[in-house]
Parts: sequence; structure tokens; C-alpha cells
Amino acid sequence: MTGFDAVGVAYAAHSGGARGRLRHDLVAARLLAELPERPSRILDVGCGDGEMTLRLAAAGHDVTAVDPSTRMLAAATARLAMRPELADRVRLLKAGLDSLPFHGDVFDAVCCHGVLMYLDGPGAAVARLSGLVAPSGLLSVLAKNRRAIGMREALRGDSGTARSLIESGTDTSVGNLDLPTRGDTAQALDRLAAESGLTPLPWQGVRVFHDHLDDDWAPDPEGYEAALRLEWTASWKSPYRDVAHLVHTLARRPEGSRR
Repeated sequence: MTGFDAVGVAYAAHSGGARGRLRHDLVAARLLAELPERPSRILDVGCGDGEMTLRLAAAGHDVTAVDPSTRMLAAATARLAMRPELADRVRLLKAGLDSLPFHGDVFDAVCCHGVLMYLDGPGAAVARLSGLVAPSGLLSVLAKNRRAIGMREALRGDSGTARSLIESGTDTSVGNLDLPTRGDTAQALDRLAAESGLTPLPWQGVRVFHDHLDDDWAPDPEGYEAALRLEWTASWKSPYRDVAHLVHTLARRPEGSRR
């Protein structure tokens, strides 16, 4: 994730716009539906500016949020300061996937959203994350969809780039923050979770119809709600979910199983 500090401002702009909000709303809706109503201990790996961390804490859960970026943690800290009622439910730590300080500890849910795309491959990361999931606990992974590479470029009218990406069969393209990002398939992520002893749950595609829009897309509230309902409906169904920009996979550790 070298250089990610430099794109903090761009990430905040994307995350705060309607297009970024679609991502967060869709992922949060599914994640909260899978979590128990009782307060859960949640680990948010690669928390960024704290968007999902604060949503989970606001829902009553206790969240440990980690990120290797000083800039991102500063943004998360500033946002948390604006929500003092959540302070007792959030702990922010500087750490990356390869330096998580949770030896022998487990969580009711482990989230890793928008991180795997910056790694060379998903295998070691999914294994590490799975090992932190408690019995009956949940692993939530949001990754770039390898099968959709070229779709954004094509829908934006960049036919040459789209054709090159599609013909090459590459798993990497330039992402929204102008960094090369790598894609995974939901099937591959489910397989890795299963190899770590977790049971995959139905996966969803995130941003099927609105991914190609610019970050200045600003629908009125009624238009946004219509877009959100459409995206939620399509997120479960093939072939629509197969061409979403992101895949959201979830897997649960069976009750009573050992790590």
C-alpha cells in the first residue's frame, strides 16, 4: 500500500460523495444484517477514514480499527472526535495486515474492505484474517471484481483502454484513486475462506450500474434512494452482480469449531 497516504484527500472526496456512499450503504446494510443484535467485538482492518468503523459503532458494536496510514488514521480520529458518544466503542491503532497485534485474540466479526486490491494476492491475507474470526463469527471482505475489469472504462467511453484490458485478461487496472489495483473473483475468495475453515455465505456485487459515474454525481434524495434500491436488488443476482465493480464476500466460522 505504498503511497496511499498521498491519496487521502481523493479518498475522502470519493467516500463522501454519492457514488462512494452507495458502496458504504450497500456494504453496511448486508454486514449489519448478518451481525447479531447484541454488541459484537469487531475488527476493521484497513479502516481508512473510519466510515465503516463509525457506522458499526453507531449500531452499538465495539470496534477495533487499524490502518497502516498515518493520514487515514488522523482522518478517522478527527471524525471520531465529532461523535463523542461513540468514543467508548472505538479503538484506533496503526497497523497493517502483516503487523496486526492480536496474537491469540479473536473477534465476532473481521472486516477488510478495499484492501486486497493493493496486495499482490489474497491468499495470505484471507488466511490471516480468517484466523482472527471467533466461532460463529463473520469474515467480511470487499474487493475489486476481477471479472469487471474494463467495464468502467468502456462505460466512460474509453474504448481503447477497455479493449486493451479485456483482451489482455489482466487482473489489474488503474483504480479510482489513480493507483494500479488488482481484482479478485468472489469464487476465489470464497474458496480461500473455506480452506481456512469458514463457511461462505451468498456474495454480492457492489456498484453495478453507477460505478462509471464521476464523484461529483449528486442526485436528489429521491434519486439516490431509487439508485440504492436498484443496486441492492441487482447485487444478489447474476449476471448483474458479475459485472459490479466490487465483490462483497462473507463467510462464517461454524459454531464450536476450532481455528
